[in-house]
Amino acid sequence: MVGRKKELKILKDLLESGESEFAVLYGRRRIGKTYLVNEALGKHFAFHHAGLREGNVRKQLDAFRLALRQQGHFDCPRLKDWLEAFFELENLLARSEKSRKVVFLDEMPWMDTPKSGFLTALESFWNGWACLRKDIVLVACGSATSWMVKNVVRNSGGLYNRVRTRIRLLPFTLGECLEYANAERHLGYSRRDVAECYMALGGVAYYWSVLEKGKSPAQNIDALFFGEQEGLKGEYDELYRSIFRHPDPYWKIVEALGGRRDGLARDELLEQLDCTSNGTFSRCLSDLEECGFIRRYHPSADGKNGGIYQLVDNFTLFFRRFVLGRDERGGDYWQSVLAEGAKNEWRGFAFERLCLCHIPQIKAALGISGVHVEAYSWRGTAHGGKSAQIDLLLERRDGVVNVCEMKFSQKPYAIDKEESKRLAGRMETFRDRCGRDCSIHLTMITSNGLEHNMYSHAVQSEVTLDDLFRPN
Repeated sequence: MVGRKKELKILKDLLESGESEFAVLYGRRRIGKTYLVNEALGKHFAFHHAGLREGNVRKQLDAFRLALRQQGHFDCPRLKDWLEAFFELENLLARSEKSRKVVFLDEMPWMDTPKSGFLTALESFWNGWACLRKDIVLVACGSATSWMVKNVVRNSGGLYNRVRTRIRLLPFTLGECLEYANAERHLGYSRRDVAECYMALGGVAYYWSVLEKGKSPAQNIDALFFGEQEGLKGEYDELYRSIFRHPDPYWKIVEALGGRRDGLARDELLEQLDCTSNGTFSRCLSDLEECGFIRRYHPSADGKNGGIYQLVDNFTLFFRRFVLGRDERGGDYWQSVLAEGAKNEWRGFAFERLCLCHIPQIKAALGISGVHVEAYSWRGTAHGGKSAQIDLLLERRDGVVNVCEMKFSQKPYAIDKEESKRLAGRMETFRDRCGRDCSIHLTMITSNGLEHNMYSHAVQSEVTLDDLFRPN
């Protein structure tokens, strides 16, 4: 199994506990949650069931009953409500001879249909029966991250503080995608090939599983997004609908943020959407952040200058930029039709996002893994009134700030005279405005190395694409 070593150990350790355990596993659709639980605990399942995507309470209960009957409770009656459903689950578990009885409830948010009483019944099952025993391992799983966090992890009612194990399953890193692409899928991809795919797909396991052997990254992108087959063309809609029951307000926020490379402050976002600040808006932002679609950063390390929201999900950005709302392009759009300039412009932006997903690897390359670091972005205004933006600053406890410039290029990146002036001006503006007495190091993070010339002397450190493939 590629990656997930830490998560596998956490789940397997649940089997060694002398108490009943309540664990929650969540993460976006297609990230590999079900596969991970099956790998870690599948041999120990006493009961497992997945909620129905579109089922009402009657259909959910009927499906739950079928699962009970299929897994040993042959005389299970028709269930009238969730309280009775969990009572029948108790009967099944009480008869189980397994020393540790693992209950895996997959896609739990789908079971909680409106006015179904699901959460009340879950509370009764855990508080009134399971936690009083020593042999139950309940694993709750769901793609609707916001539901899982709000209703289970941060439950303020009967499930308050009941979850002892919480796993947020994150996308694969570049290094893990390289291992998966070549060791598992046998694609024969170079690191540049993997980076090209990562900038379009992110680290979502399922998206990598549908790449075809014998095709270049460009051919696979064409097949998945622009070919005659469905591929991933329907995934964008399914992704948001599977996570959010009412996706429209989320799509509006994503659309607004997708138009600004450096992101928008909350007030700017409200103005662009022409809406007022309220609890619903705040919840949508929090949900999108928790699911990893957007990030909120402060344009200073102290966080006093307000948060900036930025769309960072690779798949969403690629889909909105090249696929959504466009006519069919034919099977060679990415390889032959789209101008190389447009692709390179996108790669420049996408490479920045790729770097932001691999800050631990950047720290390792700089030799500061053991140093406390505040990573943030910065906005400022120079004396002439011109704005300045630095996408990544690493402020270290040892008194150094690494100003990171992230550049994608097909050849070693060359700093020319104009670029040298721009970099110097940006660093001077930051020094004047940040109000810190510290050393400022210019760090170049490049896709193909740095060309050393008369203007590269100001660069104190370099990080390359190869460095981003380091393990966590």
